Parts: sequence; structure tokens; C-alpha cells
Amino acid sequence: MRDPARRPLLRRGLAIGAAVAFLAGPGSGAPAAPAPVGTPTARAPHSVTYDGYSFLIDGRRTYLWSGEFHSYRLPSPDLWLDVLQKMRAAGFNAVSLYFDWGYHSPAPGVYDFTGIRDIDRLLSMADSLGLYVIARPGPYINAEVDGGGFPGWLSTKPGDNRRDEPRYLAYSDEWQRRIDRIIARHQFTNGTGSVIQYQVENEYFDNGPDGRAYMKHLEDRAKADGITVPLVGNNNGAFQTGHAALDVDSPDSYPQGFDCSHPATWRGVPDISRGRLPDKPLGTAEFQGGAFDPWGGPGYDKCAELINDRFADVFYKQNIAVGATLQSLYMTYGGTNWGWLGMPQNYTSYDYGAAISETRRLDPKYHQDKLIGYFAQAVAPLTKTDPLSAAPTDNARIVDTARANPDTGTQFHVLRHADSTAVTRDSAHLTVDVGGRSYTVPQQPGTALTLDGRQSKVILAGYDLGKARLRYSTSELMTDAAIGDQHVAVLYGDHDSDGETVLHYATRPTVTATDVTATDGAATGGAVTSTWDPTTGDLRLNYRHTGLTRVRITGGDRPLLLLLADTGTAKTFWRQDTAHGPVLLRGSHLLRGAASDGTTLALTGDVGTDGAIEVFGPAGALTWNGTKVSTHRTDTGSLTGTVPTAAPVTLPALTDWRHTQDSPEARPGFDDSGWRVADRNTSNSTTGPVTLPVLFADDYGFHTGSTWYRGRFTGTGAETGITLTTQSGGGAAASSAWLNGTFLGSSTTDGTTYAFPAGLLRSGGDNVVSVLTVDMGHEEDYEASNGNKAARGLLGASLLGAPPGAVTWRLQGNLGGETPVDPVRGPLAVGGLHGERAGYMLPGYPTKDWTPTRLPATDPTPGVSWYTTTVPLDLPAGQDTSLGLTLTDDPSRRYRAEIFVNGWHLGNYVNYLGPQHSFPVPNGILDPHGTNTVAIAVWNLDGSTGGLGGVALTAYGSYASSLAVRQNDSPRYDSGRYEP
Repeated sequence: MRDPARRPLLRRGLAIGAAVAFLAGPGSGAPAAPAPVGTPTARAPHSVTYDGYSFLIDGRRTYLWSGEFHSYRLPSPDLWLDVLQKMRAAGFNAVSLYFDWGYHSPAPGVYDFTGIRDIDRLLSMADSLGLYVIARPGPYINAEVDGGGFPGWLSTKPGDNRRDEPRYLAYSDEWQRRIDRIIARHQFTNGTGSVIQYQVENEYFDNGPDGRAYMKHLEDRAKADGITVPLVGNNNGAFQTGHAALDVDSPDSYPQGFDCSHPATWRGVPDISRGRLPDKPLGTAEFQGGAFDPWGGPGYDKCAELINDRFADVFYKQNIAVGATLQSLYMTYGGTNWGWLGMPQNYTSYDYGAAISETRRLDPKYHQDKLIGYFAQAVAPLTKTDPLSAAPTDNARIVDTARANPDTGTQFHVLRHADSTAVTRDSAHLTVDVGGRSYTVPQQPGTALTLDGRQSKVILAGYDLGKARLRYSTSELMTDAAIGDQHVAVLYGDHDSDGETVLHYATRPTVTATDVTATDGAATGGAVTSTWDPTTGDLRLNYRHTGLTRVRITGGDRPLLLLLADTGTAKTFWRQDTAHGPVLLRGSHLLRGAASDGTTLALTGDVGTDGAIEVFGPAGALTWNGTKVSTHRTDTGSLTGTVPTAAPVTLPALTDWRHTQDSPEARPGFDDSGWRVADRNTSNSTTGPVTLPVLFADDYGFHTGSTWYRGRFTGTGAETGITLTTQSGGGAAASSAWLNGTFLGSSTTDGTTYAFPAGLLRSGGDNVVSVLTVDMGHEEDYEASNGNKAARGLLGASLLGAPPGAVTWRLQGNLGGETPVDPVRGPLAVGGLHGERAGYMLPGYPTKDWTPTRLPATDPTPGVSWYTTTVPLDLPAGQDTSLGLTLTDDPSRRYRAEIFVNGWHLGNYVNYLGPQHSFPVPNGILDPHGTNTVAIAVWNLDGSTGGLGGVALTAYGSYASSLAVRQNDSPRYDSGRYEP
């Protein structure tokens, strides 16, 4: 992902071609259990090649419909399977995966690829589901994460990042070797996995001599590490040719930008084909699937509205119109910036307004993605097309951008408004030359092709539906396949709109349906009319899209079953392919997997409150989530039945809270003898120290969350105040200060001057200044200018009325610094609050001496205090229930909070800023059948409006499901590890 400041450049730079795709993945089916971990089983090696049309997998052209997913933003490995199954169910045949260096490396030379960081397990899951993988290991990834994926410790090292610079390359080589050995053993080309592309670096635009030398170093490193799949990039074509050229270097495109405040305002569609090279395929390494939202922003509901299903309909089909055979949507599941994972500009949620929400719900855009994804995978001629000159429509407001496959003659006419931002409803007729004839489409008098505002349609012509030749259809094709003794096609259009489909047969076929009227008088109903032209061999069907109409056509070698649906009904279809043939399911909330032994079809998936299903598939018996389903065979060959639905969910109130004050660092007598002494006079930071010694938290090994400082000076009586310069990063800065235990105030900007109250200074005695700061994340390094090295914490402290250097300082951040005491949750999990260093947030911490309280509560004491409770849950078994914590309060109260569940930091809440108030808690961290510990650290900034508002459990959705989620390893409190 990119810096929003670079959007104009990116729009101008949409040039070069990209990677492509696949009709079917390397495997099939969707097992409910996690994939096994370990060395992948070797299969026969495979080839991944490309030409000017598409990538070829083992010589077969494939359309790559890919989505971005970040496993590090979902700290529950069994839920990775959930997201990947949902992607596969939506027609995605590939997943793009960033790997975050900083997430795996707390210190130089130290790496962790276990537990929630198990990349082997993730890649095995993708392979087991038949998902190809685009691996993106950086070393820099951007991705709106802390430091753009650079580890915190790198911010203190000499040398220039993202350059052909030996000191930086020594560190990046080490990361590459570690991650490459995992990627290499999951390569499709080795026959041991499904990785088919390896992205080198990320949005790197310096293609001068120095930049090319750097890229060449990374490319050579990857090859030396055993990477044999094509090397790709997302550098807007900067490395398509010349020294250090990649196999394919594609554009990123975010045509709507990242301001979700005005979701009804659209920008025009881009043309990603500008500047494409004839020998490389066209696509997008990233195309907009949502947008990120800043502190104080409008919220992700608005981002989902900006990048909604209509956006997907118009913009993704526009990419088809210009010949793209790879589209990778960023994001498809956004997830959570848990702990201190995110960049400073964004809050905890990284929902992104994506097709799959942070709570794992399916957004309406998901179903639009599914319509396009199924189409792209079903229609093989789409992988090789040339521009086709098309006659204008009879309405200038509607344009036709056409392409044709030079081998099959299949045509794709992509219709949209000439002004792609238009909101008017317009109709037109289209001229299609196919099969030696010219058609005015549609032919039926009184009908037309109609587009609502912000809508697009792909008119397919010259395509084989089994043994029948489709001349054209004004209905869009969702998918088609040979199922049993017939060929089945799902065609759809807007509810109650006109539909017209013309098929070619050598002899007149027989048309039967639930409601059919033949124009030659053989009346059998009224929903569909059929017209046969013996001169041309054309069979024309006219109908309206209302619910589902079934039309069976017999003639030729195999009957054709047309399922004519309105768009809403089409979205209820799911497709999975098995060893015994494809399966179409109508109904359920989600189809996770399908397997057939030729006799019994075993389906797994999710159901809400409607258990009715219909299945077209290669079997006579049916099971759902392992339970036999009683079925009825219909006249069109399908099986109908009813499967168990979800039970209602009742949540307990959060009661029995306990509370304790927790800013001992502000007291003059606090023992800080074990803290780090601030004694450095130089720094590798890009920030210059305001005063000496250097006070930057990173320089002393503290890279996340809160850092406490304590400064001592001997008073002379002349000191009148202190100026503190701080830097938190982003829009949620905060710091607080005390003198000799008395609160001086707080700042929500980067520092301020505090006057000393009369009588507080100890003239001739020891005085202690205590300062609490927070690091909201390191800057990204999008410009390759060492952005991640900007300092955090105190930048300087000037005692008014005293000479420089009058104050000596100690500081303390997260316990253990670069050697965290909790390696399971890892280097980005906690900061340096006293309660974090003491383990207050962990299950099992003794709180019997804390004060019982109720929420909402008020607390005038400035600084930090903690609230905790436990909540037993017994949610319905066999259901996937998504829960979270929702905080509500008056925004005038000036406090912020850190939210922990079972020891995991799952939320930074700023009551006066927002916008986030609800914080999802992933299953695996949350125990749905056990006792859960909730702990909330509250930082009262003003000493008058502190406390904590209402806190309640929230259910985001619950479905009867095959998904099984095991509990994370969540270490409990251990008095031997934490401060007393």
C-alpha cells in the first residue's frame, strides 16, 4: 500500500502490465481442519511463464483474481483458514501476502516463525485450498504498518534504508534469507506448494543507477535463496525494462483515494493499460478494494460506502475492458492493528471497508467480487483478448469497450456510462457482429440494455455453453460448467429487467421451463418466450429477471440448463470444484468446501437462519458439515433439502469490575534505579535532539507503546517551569507530566511548556520530573528517506531558569526492551505502562486487593489506572460467532484506553477523538466456552474527566459452521517474569 500523498503520481503512473491468473488453483476442496505444518509434500514440478496476454501455469492461460490478506493482522491461525476459505468461495484463485519483517524480529539476528507467526502453516493452508500465492516479503512493505514493516531496532542503525548501502543490506539480507527459505519450499515450480510469484521490494520508483543496483541486489539475493518463480513488482513499471528488470512490474491503482468523508463522490475510472509492453501481461499488483481511515476520521462504514459493490462493478470490469488478466484487490480482508502494529496515522481497526470485514462478515462488495471472480474463472477465452473495434451504442451516454479472443472469437462488450461517475439511469442498444451476422442487441421490440447510475455490464458473445454456441446474452454470465448429464449456466440481471439470450443450434432444440411460451403457439406459460429462426439456427429467449427461472434446452450432445436469475438471487449461488466435477449450491451463508466420492457429496459451510439449500452436483446423497441431509430430486436434476440453522446468541453483561490506580512512576520516591540511564549524545535518528543527552525511546531499546521518563535536578529556586518536546507520531499524540508527584498537565500535541506551581519546587533539594509519553508507531519509509528513523518519546527537555544539562534522565519502556518477556505475543504486543510491566493485563493476575467498581465510572486522578473483570462464556457449539467489546462515553471526557482480552492488546481507544468504539476480539484469543479476562488501562489526561464509560460485549454475527477454532497459546501471569 502507498502513502496517500503520492496518489497523484500513482494515478499518472498507471502504466505497465502485470501478472496474471488461473482458472483453477493447485488443489481443490476446502477442508475444515487447518493444514498440516512441516515440509510440504513434493509433487511434480510445474512451470510458471507469461506472454503479452497472461501468465501460463503449466502452459495453461489463467486469469488471476487475487485478494490481499495479512495474517499478522489476524492473530489467530485457525481464523486464517476462515478468511482463505471465504476468499476461495468468492472465486478468488490467488491470495497476495505481505510478510512483515518487524513482526518476526524483536532484535537483530532474532526471528520467530512459530505460533501466530507460522508462515509455513499459512502457505500450507493456501495450497490446500487451491489458492495460488503472490509472496511479498519486502524487505519494505509499507502496508500501513509500524515502520512500513521495518523492525523497531532498525530505526537505530546507521546507514540508509532501501539503498545499495552495505550496512542496510547486511540486515535486509538476513531477513530475506530467513523468509525466502520458507517461501522457497512452498513454490509451485518446485511442486511443493502454490507460490507462483515473488514480489521484490514494494512501490520502489527510483530506477536510476543507484536504485537499479539496489533492486538487482535483492533480486540476486532471492535467486540465491532458491526462488525460481517469476520476480514481480508493484513499481508502476519502473523496472519493466533495463538493468534489474523484473519479469513483470505492475501498477498499483487507488482511483478513489483515501478520503472516506464524502463516499458519494466518485472519480473517473483509470486506464491501467497505458504504457503496457507487448510481451508482458497486463494487470494490477494492487487495485483498490477499500481505503484506510485516520484518527478522528469518518469510520470504516464510510470507506465501505466509498468503495462499495457499485465501485467493484464499474472499476473492476473496466480493468477487464482494457485487457487485464490479473487483478489483485487491496484489501480483501483488512483485519486489526492489534498491539502497536499499525502506522501512527491509523487507529486499531484496519477494516479497510474490505469485502470481508474486520469482524469477518461478508460485505455486499464480497458478493459483487464473487460475480466477477466466478465469471473470470469460468470463461477461459478471457485470458487472451485483443481490442475489438465496436460500433457506438445508440445512446452516447453509454459506451462499449470491446475485446475479442483471437482464437475462439469470443467477445466481451463492457458497457458503462461515458461519464463513469454518472448517477442517471440510461438505456441503449448495442451492435454485435458475431457468427457472420450483425445483431442489434437486444432484438425484442420495446426492450433495451439499461444501466443504473454507476453500473457496468459485460455482454458476452461468441462463447460455447457446453455444446451450444452463445451468440450473445444481455444477461451477464456468472458461471457455467458441465454437471452430471447437463451443462449448467447461471445468467443474471437487475431485478425485473429485460433479458435476452440467443443460442445457435444446427437443428431446432426443445425448450422446457417452469414457465415458457413458444412464439409459434405451443404455449406452456408466460415467464419466458422462445423464438426459433430456422434460417439462421438462432434460438432467442426473452424474459425478465425475477427470482430464478429455469430453462432446459435439449438439442445436440448434452442438454443445457439456463438458470436465469435476478442479481440478488445470483449472489446466493456458490461454486466449488471436486474430483468428480463442479458443484453449484444455491442457499446458505457460505460454502466453505465440497468433496465427492461419486456417490455422496460432502459440503461444509455456514448457515444463518435460513437452512434451505439446492445443490447441482455429482452425487445422489448429500451431507452438510458431516450430517446426512434428507433431499428431494427436482425436475432439473438438483437436490433440495434443509440444513441446521444457527441458534440465537445471548451475551452476558460485563460486571464485577475491579479498579486500581497505576502511575507509581509519578511519585518522587519511586525506585527507578533499574531503568536505562539516558547517556547518549549522538543518534542515528533522522530527528535532531532538541537537548542533550539524547532522550529518544528507540535509542534505548524501547520501540512500542508508552515510555516513562524520570528526570532529577537540584533546585536553586530560579526554576519556573519546563518545556517538553515530545513526538508520538500521527494524530493521537499524548504526554503527561508531574513535578514531585504533582500533576502539571497533559498535551495532545507534540509537547508544551509547563509552569511550576508556587511552593512545589524544592530549593536546594532533589526534584523529580516524571513524563509519560506514547509511541503511536514509526513512520513508514515510502519515500526511501529513512522515515522510520523519526524519533519517538522525548525529543528534548529544557528546564526554565536553569542551564542546559541540569536534569539527568532515566527511562523505561516495555519490559525487556528488544528481548520481550512474552515472546508468544511478540515484539509489538505491549508498551511500558507500569501495569504492562507488572502483568496486570494477563489472565491469573491477582486483583483481590483492587477496589470493586461499576461502569460507567468517573475518576479525577490524573495518569493511568486499570479496570478488569472476567466473563464466562458458553456460546452455541458448532457455530462461528464473532464478538467484540464496545465502549461508549461522552466524547468530552479526556481519556484514552488500551484494551486487553486474555492478555492480548486488541485496542487503542481515544475517547475524545475516535472514531473507533467497537473492537473485535478474534476467536482463538476469545474463549467462547470458557472464562475470559478483560483488562483496560485508562490514561486520564486532564485530572477531572477520567474514568471509563460503558463497556459491553457485542455480537457481530453467528452462523452454524464447520469452522473449528482452537485456542491460542496465551501465557498467563507468571510472577517470576514480571515486575512486582
